[in-house]
Amino acid sequence: MKKNIICIFSVLMVCTLISCEKKKEPASPDNNRLKVGLVFDVGGKGDKSFNDAAYKGLERAKNELGIEFEIIDPGDGSDRESALRRLSSRTDIGLIFGVGFIFTDDITRIAQEFTQKKFACVDYTITHGKEIPTNLLALEFKEDEGSFLVGAIAGLLTTTNIVGFLGGMESALIKKFESGYIQGVKYVNPGCKILTAYVSVTGEGFKNAPKAKEISLTQYSNGADIIYHASGLSGIGLFEAAKELNKLAIGVDLDQYTEAPGQVLTSMTKQVDEVIFQAVKDYKENEFNGGTKTLGLKEKGVDYVYDDNNKNLITEEIRTKIEIIREKIISGEIKIHTQ
Repeated sequence: MKKNIICIFSVLMVCTLISCEKKKEPASPDNNRLKVGLVFDVGGKGDKSFNDAAYKGLERAKNELGIEFEIIDPGDGSDRESALRRLSSRTDIGLIFGVGFIFTDDITRIAQEFTQKKFACVDYTITHGKEIPTNLLALEFKEDEGSFLVGAIAGLLTTTNIVGFLGGMESALIKKFESGYIQGVKYVNPGCKILTAYVSVTGEGFKNAPKAKEISLTQYSNGADIIYHASGLSGIGLFEAAKELNKLAIGVDLDQYTEAPGQVLTSMTKQVDEVIFQAVKDYKENEFNGGTKTLGLKEKGVDYVYDDNNKNLITEEIRTKIEIIREKIISGEIKIHTQ
């Protein structure tokens, strides 16, 4: 009996010590940190364009807001629904981003299923009359406005009176880039010829640099001296062609000057990083609301790059003309027609 009491006492002492040890362990610094998830578009992280802009927003949110994040790169994009579902099923993730218009239908379905979660989609395709779930923030940009400005720059600077446009996937969204660009060129230079081509009719067009290079070389050989691209990772092919032939290129989404220093005339930038950061901030502060948010020149959602790297190419006279055009677009004096 005495031996049994001693054994029971020993067991209780060990359990007490273990319990104390557990209490002494410091809490993981990540336990109470907000966590968000993001699924990349075709091309993934490292595209030096659209996806990298989104990642930049997450990094800023981590540094300034103290959040954690998890990312998924679905490769060719065919696995995006399961990627969204995987993140949505996680109890520690409350806000999930889909990056790219291809996510529109998938993220809508997932948001309707996981009503306790919050979602945001960059470049969400808004369809008139189609209801957006209340827990989903649809983010769209007026790419045609930014493209109009870089088109005007190209139209003013071309010496051959021929410029080019290179699209990734032939789609309604990329047609907005093309349309705005063409209208900008024609606004300042009605007689200028514009060569247009697309890498593909599928998402593959956003990650096929060799094909983009082939198209770019053809456009340059046909007289174009400036080519604007909206093709994601495929744009690397344009920059390679520009360097080989010493021609000018216009970047997209991020400032792409470093891809071909001296050959990048400017870039049409979209503040994807800013909208990602702001959505996370709103969520953290319990101010996140679903619905639609549209950003153009007026909202500083799109712009063009003008800095020390390219001001030797864009003269003060041209800069002044472009800024006048900006104000006319914002005021509505210049109306851009979308296709």
